[in-house]
Amino acid sequence: MLDTALSLNDLRFLMLGAGWTLLITAISVTAGTLLGVLFGVARAQTPVWVSLPIGFVLDIFRSVPLLIQLVLFNSFIPILGLRATPFSVSCLVLALYTSAYCSEIVRGGVAAVPQTTRRAARSLGMTWGQDMVEIVFPLALRVMFPSWIGLTLGVMKDTALVAWIGVIELLKSSQILITRMPSEPLFILGIAGLIYFLISFPISRLGARLERKWREND
Repeated sequence: MLDTALSLNDLRFLMLGAGWTLLITAISVTAGTLLGVLFGVARAQTPVWVSLPIGFVLDIFRSVPLLIQLVLFNSFIPILGLRATPFSVSCLVLALYTSAYCSEIVRGGVAAVPQTTRRAARSLGMTWGQDMVEIVFPLALRVMFPSWIGLTLGVMKDTALVAWIGVIELLKSSQILITRMPSEPLFILGIAGLIYFLISFPISRLGARLERKWREND
């Protein structure tokens, strides 16, 4: 029989941490995706003198380790005279980080649409906006979606780094419990890993199901 000092309240504490993980992920991925679509289309459809500066800034967020970005933003925001909670800083940094990768996903998806298809749409009298909404994005979505699912799952796991600036998410809450029960670190981390799996698995399966459905409709 399992003998553990882990109580029901401890499990609730872990679930509360999981809730913060999900909330940070949802906000960051939503904001990052919107920005990523904007930046990705700008990079794919604008002249070089516009796309190059955007690409340079996004390269910074892709190149600098996420932990360093979190610490720097959390340190410099008060220096600038602004007030922000660690939660707000976490969402901001992760959203920018997500947008940097999402922009490349969008740019690649837009570039994958054949130019002949786009010229045909424009020859039918479609405006640039109609071409993007009705032709480009529906076709590009099939290219972008698997990478976007992978990005979303990666961001969810990267939320573990926000503990460094004071946010008690799932991994941090498990570490707090380990300090109280040092004899059960593997059991507590195993529960935390199971929670991560239970969050991630439905998302990955949903992505795979949608991919199969699109292939069947081709």
